[in-house]
Amino acid sequence: MSVLKRVPIVLSVSGMSCASCVSHIEKVLKKQDGVIDVSVNLATETATIFIRRNQITSEILIQAVREAGYDARLNDPSRSLDREGVDKSAELNRQFRSFLISALLSTPLMLPMIFHLLGIDWQLSPLFQWVLATPVQFFLGARFYRASFLALKVRSANMDLLIALGTSAAYFLSILLMVFPELQSHQGSSHLYFESSAVVITLVLLGKWLEARARHQASEAIRSLRAIRPDRARIIREGKELEVSLSEVISGDIVLVRPGERIPIDGSVIEGRSQVDESLITGESLPLTKEIGQAVIGGSMNLDGFLRIQTTAVGGETVLSKVVRLIENAQAEKAPIQRLVDRVSAFFVPLVLGISFLTFCLTWYFTGNPVQALLHAVAVLVIACPCALGLATPTSILVGTGLAAKQGILIQNSDALELARALNVVVFDKTGTLTEGKPKLTSIYSIGQDENVLIQMAASIQMGSEHPLAKAVLSETQHRSLSFEAAQDIRVFAGRGIEGVLGEKVISIGSKLFMKDQGVDLSSLSEKNFHGSTQTISYVAQVKPEKLLIGVLGFSDKIKTHAKATIQALHQRKIRTLLLTGDFYTSASKVAEDLSITEFRSEVLPEDKVRIIKELKKDGSIVAMVGDGINDTPALAEADVGMAMATGTDVAMQVSGITLMRGEPLLVVDTIEISKRIYTKIRQNLFLAFIYNVLGIPLAAFGYLSPWIAGGAMALSSVSVVANALLLKRWNPLRILNKTHK
Repeated sequence: MSVLKRVPIVLSVSGMSCASCVSHIEKVLKKQDGVIDVSVNLATETATIFIRRNQITSEILIQAVREAGYDARLNDPSRSLDREGVDKSAELNRQFRSFLISALLSTPLMLPMIFHLLGIDWQLSPLFQWVLATPVQFFLGARFYRASFLALKVRSANMDLLIALGTSAAYFLSILLMVFPELQSHQGSSHLYFESSAVVITLVLLGKWLEARARHQASEAIRSLRAIRPDRARIIREGKELEVSLSEVISGDIVLVRPGERIPIDGSVIEGRSQVDESLITGESLPLTKEIGQAVIGGSMNLDGFLRIQTTAVGGETVLSKVVRLIENAQAEKAPIQRLVDRVSAFFVPLVLGISFLTFCLTWYFTGNPVQALLHAVAVLVIACPCALGLATPTSILVGTGLAAKQGILIQNSDALELARALNVVVFDKTGTLTEGKPKLTSIYSIGQDENVLIQMAASIQMGSEHPLAKAVLSETQHRSLSFEAAQDIRVFAGRGIEGVLGEKVISIGSKLFMKDQGVDLSSLSEKNFHGSTQTISYVAQVKPEKLLIGVLGFSDKIKTHAKATIQALHQRKIRTLLLTGDFYTSASKVAEDLSITEFRSEVLPEDKVRIIKELKKDGSIVAMVGDGINDTPALAEADVGMAMATGTDVAMQVSGITLMRGEPLLVVDTIEISKRIYTKIRQNLFLAFIYNVLGIPLAAFGYLSPWIAGGAMALSSVSVVANALLLKRWNPLRILNKTHK
């Protein structure tokens, strides 16, 4: 299906309590005509629905979710952060109040049990127990009844149903024993079970509050990114300085930013010079000098100078907005491992109901005590709630992707996240990836004309090009104060070169292979030793009206500071490295030698890079491609994991699963490390979620867990899963840098 016809709609969904809720909502939404795919995330409380354009509306989807028993609204990314913060705080406060009231009412019901452990036999009157337990059961626990009713209405089962059934059984059993006290003596039972129902609800409410608070902490990265953009901007219009809302700023506006203020928009500096802190967006810890002609990112902090900035992007087109959107998409997307969990959770609750019923029947049969049988069945229902199962994967991804973003690593999809941990081959482009990408024109060989004329011709052809070699030529014209006019009919040949029309001549600039394709004879250069140069070489030739070589340009580019440390770190992890470049053999071999890369291929075209990556994948390798240019785009798309340097082109970032927000090669190692840590946490969380059930259900079935202890264990399982995911925040990528220098 055409990508253009696949449209995402994101809904905020409330009322979900466990993995079964997630599975049920996905089933309901997938049944709607026009829906292609659905991903529901319990941790972020969102549903991402991919639809066929113009075949279904968000209103129909919202109605479907509501009919399934949950509340939904269209997710609004432009919603005020202040409003969002108030709403979240109010919800957390409401949950805490519910727990506090429930705890105050339940504590007296627990006192007789505590006194019993101390050897004191004391009981509350049955009527007083009933008075305390009833508001807990039907007022504070009403949410479980509502959700259960709506689930049953659509023939579904979820955690709320287990809680409602379990606590109702204990509550109404106590009513029965209170009304017919002779049943207590007949069954050898000495007390009621109001404390079981009340304490289970209290513990579940405590768990839900702790879980919500932890989830709020887990999404801190998104909030901190969205919060850094100012709401207002100071602009110049019609010669006047105005302070306006950010929504009123348009592309082309001149924005004034004073020292100590955050830059509100993306733009280019037209006046002033200052140190700018971009750490919250790119992860770059040191401030960067920004002066005339340089780009600035909205949300970064202007430290010490006054800047006039011409706006280039506003609203959803700014770098900050795109970063937030990429993180949110990655967090909403379902990881491959989560799909297995969803399949399990689809039949988990019905299975638990069956085990609980079987426990009741067998216990009554073997003990002859229906009260004891019912308590065992209630404990099974309560301990088996699959809350933790639904949170195990998304909370780890939520925390991990947010943490990675703070370090300048944007993980754009869950497949890239999962595969990054298992990489065994990393393929690097050279220019702009392992080298600075800021080459300087260091050698000029002109044939039959002054070298200034050669430089002017090269600049005319490459004017407007974003290629690093073109920028080096244009920089040299400025240094020499040379003037030139733009050529006509410019054509770019990706990975090969560029050509254009100057007067009546067609001029081509590019690699040796490009010259051969054009039929240009290079044999006259043998004595000049350009074929053995370690520089990056561009040939300048006239191809019409006749074919002849008119000059050669040589460029030098510095290797990035941490490039060698990156290769060493990858080799320490038994990861094979490979350098692919369009440069000459001598230039490629020199860089490979300096960086200790044992494998390299020179003079490769974009299609050659794709072919080589396909060959590596055929051998069973999991391959990452790291690049930054348009010519790297096919290879980035073909690799199992594409890693694009954000210092390169937008198109490279669009096809990659991971974007490295600054041109730091060590981020490749950081990406592999954070991927491993996230998936370690996912496995730990799934173990925690399952171990509570694997151990808890048999213990409850055989009577070793009372309902209230089962409720505590169930609440603890959810909290432990989220708390374990939050431990990811202890990861510090600087340790990797330290290791490589030891």
